[in-house]
This record gives sequence, structure tokens and C-alpha cells, in this order.
Amino acid sequence: MQLFRQIKFVTNTQHLAIGDLQGCAASLDELITQRLPADSRLRFVGDLVNRGPASARTLRTVRQLGERAESVLGNHDIHLLAVAAGVRKTGRGDTLGDILESPDCNELITWLRHRPLAIHENGFLLVHAGVLPQWTAAQVMELAGEVERELRGPGWKAFLGGIFGNAANRWDAGLRGIERQRVVVNALTRLRFCNEEGVMDLKTKDGPGSMPAGYMPWFDVPGRRTEDTTVVCGHWSTLGLVMRPNLMALDTGCVWGGKLTAARLARDPAQRSLIQVACPQYCDPLA
Repeated sequence: MQLFRQIKFVTNTQHLAIGDLQGCAASLDELITQRLPADSRLRFVGDLVNRGPASARTLRTVRQLGERAESVLGNHDIHLLAVAAGVRKTGRGDTLGDILESPDCNELITWLRHRPLAIHENGFLLVHAGVLPQWTAAQVMELAGEVERELRGPGWKAFLGGIFGNAANRWDAGLRGIERQRVVVNALTRLRFCNEEGVMDLKTKDGPGSMPAGYMPWFDVPGRRTEDTTVVCGHWSTLGLVMRPNLMALDTGCVWGGKLTAARLARDPAQRSLIQVACPQYCDPLA
């Protein structure tokens, strides 16, 4: 069964996708209250939390937007869920304490683990990182749905205990269980580079040109099966803003002192205007 999260676009209402927040609540507040129309519908590309100074306030703000907004899960969001579940330790540079120590921690975690891993609406496919070249948009939604059911179910803590690992770096339709879901999570929340067969390089984090021989940015793989869909993503601050007819990459390094980017989700690429907020530098990219 195809699991499409189809949300009807309201006529004459602006629909915008917003890049990685990573706990930069002040930048989000400025964007929402000063730069965006009050009735605009918002789609966040994930990584709502971590590295920045106000992860809890960022989660509360997005949650309080209600039906006006939705966010896909990013790798930092899933890391937070695993830490809250007690199956993963915080890392150096994590700024998740304000969530984990807050009186509404359980409510925030429950809300976060019920977020989708992918959204497909009005010709746009939203994921945090990327999609493997073998997958169609319909397959992405089906596979995302498999993971979402686990995260929303009673065994979510045990599920998160087995979902991490770089060895899950290639897709095989014969994969089952946690191995299958681990590949799906890695692709949708961590992917930057892969080869033509869809084997992922999950270690290289720099921009294009830094990848191993035979690898390329996932969106440049010849004949990828989502070429006819506009994929909207974040995750890759060293890539920066990329706007193509079938790609909108929106991680412009807010937490690193770059910008927070909102892009209009218009079918006509010529109408995909940008709204950007300059951000304080909370993290040193060279540290």
C-alpha cells in the first residue's frame, strides 16, 4: 500500500519549505513573526534540534504552529529520540539538555517521534537528506511509512536501539526487518554521496569534490528514479543552497553563522522565491 501524506494546498496561501534549524529558536522566531505571511503553510526539512542554544524552544514553537506546519525527521532529531529512549549517549557538542531536563520532555518526545520521515505533496517530495537512485517517490513513502510505524509504536525504544550503523549503506529489495529499516533511515536522514549503484558513503561530510572516486552527490546520479519529482531537502550545510527545477537543497548553515532559508514551494521553478534570515554563529565549522 502506498502511504502518501498528501496535504491539499490552500488556494492563495503561500507554502514554504524551511531549512535546518538545529535549535536556533531566535532565527525561527524572526522568520515567522517578521518575514513570513501569517497564514503561510510551513514544511520543515528536519534537524529541528541540536548544536544551537534553544532546542526545546524550537520544538515548542514548531509544535505550537499546529496544522499550519509539519516537519520531517532529520538525523539529529532521531539522535535525540534515541538519547531520550536511553539507547544512545549524548555526544560532544550536543545541546539537548534543555529538552531532556524540561518538565514537558515526554510531550515533546512523543510529538517528535510522530513526525513523518518523508512528505509527498503537490509534486514535492520532502526528506531530510536524500533518496537512493533506485527509489521512486512512491517507494520512498512506503519505506518511510515502515519506519514511522515503528517509531510510533510501543516498541519504539528497542527499535531505536538497533537503527544506527554505517554498515547499512546499500539498498536491496530483499532486506527485511531492522537491516532494511536501517538502510532507509541512513538514506533519508544521512545521505550525501553515493555511487551509481546506490552504495552510500556515510563518512564524507564536506561539499562536492570531497567524495571518494566513483561517488557523486545523490542528486547527480544518472537516471535516478525521482528525477521527475522536485525533492526538497536539507542536511548538507557544506553544499549550501541549491535550486534546480527538480531539487531544492535548503541547509544554508543557520547554526554555523549562515542563514535560515525559507523557499516558496511553487510548481513553476521561476516562482520559487527565497526569504532568508542572517543567523548568529553558535558553532565554529572549523572546530
